Amino acid sequence: MTAAAVPAASPASTGEQSGVRLARSRRNAELSLLLLAMVLVAAYSAMIEAKALDTITADFWIPAAALGLVFLGLHLVIRWLAPFADPALLPAVALLNGIGVGFLRRFDLAQAPPAERADLAIFAGTGGRQLAWTLASVVLAAGLLAILRDHRTLSRYAYTLGLSGIVLVMIPAVLPGRFSEINGAKLWIIVPGLGQIQPGEFAKLALLTFFAYYLVRKREVLSLASRRVLGIDFPRGRDLGPVLVVWLISLMVLVFEKDLGTSLLYFGMFVVTLYIATERVSWLLIGLLLFFGGAYLAYVLGSTVGGPFANFYDRAQIWLDPFAEPYDRGYQLVQGLLTLGTGGLFGAGPGGGQPTLLPEVQTDFIFAGIGEEIGLFGLSALLVVYLLIVERGLRAALAVRDSFGKLLAGGLAFTLGLQVFVIVGGISKLIPLTGQTTPFLSAGGSSLMANWLLIAVLLRVSDGARRPVTGGGPTARPAGGPPEQLHGAPTEVIRP
Repeated sequence: MTAAAVPAASPASTGEQSGVRLARSRRNAELSLLLLAMVLVAAYSAMIEAKALDTITADFWIPAAALGLVFLGLHLVIRWLAPFADPALLPAVALLNGIGVGFLRRFDLAQAPPAERADLAIFAGTGGRQLAWTLASVVLAAGLLAILRDHRTLSRYAYTLGLSGIVLVMIPAVLPGRFSEINGAKLWIIVPGLGQIQPGEFAKLALLTFFAYYLVRKREVLSLASRRVLGIDFPRGRDLGPVLVVWLISLMVLVFEKDLGTSLLYFGMFVVTLYIATERVSWLLIGLLLFFGGAYLAYVLGSTVGGPFANFYDRAQIWLDPFAEPYDRGYQLVQGLLTLGTGGLFGAGPGGGQPTLLPEVQTDFIFAGIGEEIGLFGLSALLVVYLLIVERGLRAALAVRDSFGKLLAGGLAFTLGLQVFVIVGGISKLIPLTGQTTPFLSAGGSSLMANWLLIAVLLRVSDGARRPVTGGGPTARPAGGPPEQLHGAPTEVIRP
């Protein structure tokens, strides 16, 4: 057959075929990265046993294999339900989750009597419970992917989710301390005999969905400027209402739930989502002034009036000088700083630290406990993995074609990054200590499930963003519905 006789492929068919090839190759890349992550987790478990037990047991690989099967199941669900989703999200989160399970297993070994450590059951203790919570969290994420076929569906329930988020935030504040308070912070719902739930982890997802929907509808009004100062356009005074309402709620969280980190998380994710919607730097400046002004006011009132402000004042005093009472109020922070200092650049090696000397190492201070064993370089690598997850979330926000998806993905990615900052800032004495847990590393079902749901939403948004167009020519539209523009953003398909 001559070259002239070969039929030319139409633009539509070429686009569809390249889109299919892209989806298959990206899923294979995801599978390869996932296998690599599980090999690293297995190697980490082996090094822990070699250092802590002076031997490597025959079943060291079982936790990594169990995690691998769980994550492989989610990978298959993604192949089926979200074939165009970002291929780096699942492997990065799986690596963090696996390291968290491995360190909690290491904590169980440290707590066990030396003669019984080699015989400690794989699925016993905190590490075993975290394995079970991982299974439940991944199943929950897969279920969300099955139910939520289009991220824009969430906008239909924005007000319901917003109300639910406020209720979840306020429940610990109104409960008696014995049912909600741990280590001075009222962030939990404690069920005697069953454990505790941290409703704020789920509240952040519900509130962020409402923020994204509300700001899509109001962004034109909130973008209006009243005056220009030093080259920055400031909003009209009557448009400050939503920011002031969220600011007051965040201050109530700070005062009545006694936690700076949660207050900063809620207010920060609203202000940044507002900035993404309006592209006004003035909103960031106003948000920073309001938050730090409110925190300083709470500190002053705590030193003079006391009452509900006293707890924040005490936490701020510990932060300012933890070594003033190193064996009393400042003990946890001092031990955390000493633990990080002991780790140095390269750490004592997996299994070579002393995690039992650090209070709450399995939850609030797990980043410091891991840092003692893998050092500054290892912690930097973990932070890079978190940065990768945030970057892929922001990439999905840039690529998705509807305004709600842009705000939702951008807000979720920023919230995850802000939570890591709040935790690392607390244990390194950059900001006062918080009751937040390190995503995917800390023990606890509430945090793990909520953050896996966050990743499921990011997977769904990235699937919609990377999905190829249907049809050809200038009227082509992406599969999944017509585009919505945000600030005149172009509607072309953005390839990875």
